[in-house]
This record gives sequence, structure tokens and C-alpha cells, in this order.
Amino acid sequence: MELFLTFAKIGMFTFGGGYAMISLIENICVENKKWITHDEMMTVTVIAESTPGPIAINCATYVGYKRAKLPGAIFATLGVIIPSFVIIFAISKFLNHFLEIAWVANAFKGIKIAVGILIVDVAIKMLKKMKKKPMQIIMVCFAIAAMLLINIFALNISSMVLMLASAVIGIVVFSINNMRREHMKK
Repeated sequence: MELFLTFAKIGMFTFGGGYAMISLIENICVENKKWITHDEMMTVTVIAESTPGPIAINCATYVGYKRAKLPGAIFATLGVIIPSFVIIFAISKFLNHFLEIAWVANAFKGIKIAVGILIVDVAIKMLKKMKKKPMQIIMVCFAIAAMLLINIFALNISSMVLMLASAVIGIVVFSINNMRREHMKK
């Protein structure tokens, strides 16, 4: 029940989708309740991003499973889904022109800014807690530069292509580093 209520709170009070929820999930599940470690949160974020389904649901499922196996996964997942579903259902059912209401439209403009800040906050926290090895720093700098260039030149590149390219680069670079370490041991 604690898993359900915790993730219901996350689902109810987080606007902006999964990326905005990551900060709150980390704050509650890593820092406050200590259900998972920061390294596990970083790993599950990467896995949740690269697997089908919304990132927050994948994170909730992982944390729930880690805490209480299959029942925990089910209750955590339902907890994060139900509030959003109920809110969206109520909006679609009872307020046909919800976003045409001036104060609602203005509120969502402000929320967009807050969501952007939450996403940047998560990125900064992850960068701070990342192990500062030279190759990882180079890869982060390369990824940031690539992202900026893609946005500056308005290139339309699928996120799947970017993730697959990153995976291939990661496999190559870290395989070369492992081979080099093994060779140095001999």
C-alpha cells in the first residue's frame, strides 16, 4: 500500500510527463525512503528510456518490483497511472474546452517552464553524481555538443537513432578501454 500511495502522490503532483517525474521519483525513492540507490536510479532511468512505455511507469515498476516483487510492481505502476488517468478522464469528460479557459492556458504556460527546469535539474544531478572518468566526461561533452548541433540546425533525427548510435559508441569505446586494461594487466 505504501508503494501505491507514494507513486500515486508522484503521479498526482507531477506535471510534464516522465522526465519531470524523474526528479520527484529520485527525491522520494532514493533520498527519502532509500528504496533504491542513486546508481540504480541512473540505471533504471537509462533502461526506462530505451524500453517501450512511459519512463515514469517503467521507473515505478522497477522500484515496486525491487521492494515487493510482482505485487509491488503492480501497485507502484497503478499508483503512478491512476491519478493521471482520472485527471485526464475528468478533464475530457466534463470540460470540453478546458484549454480555452484563459487562466488554465496561462497556468500551463507557467507549468511548461517549471517542467523544463525540473528536467534540467535531473540532468545536473545525474551529471554531478556520475563517476568522473575521462572517457565518460568526453562522451557527455560529445553528447551535449551533438544535441546542441541537432537543435541549432533543426535536424530531424529520431531519438531511436540517437539511442542506438549512443549504444554502439558506448560498446565500442568501453570495449576498447576494457581490452586496454586487460592488456596492461598482462
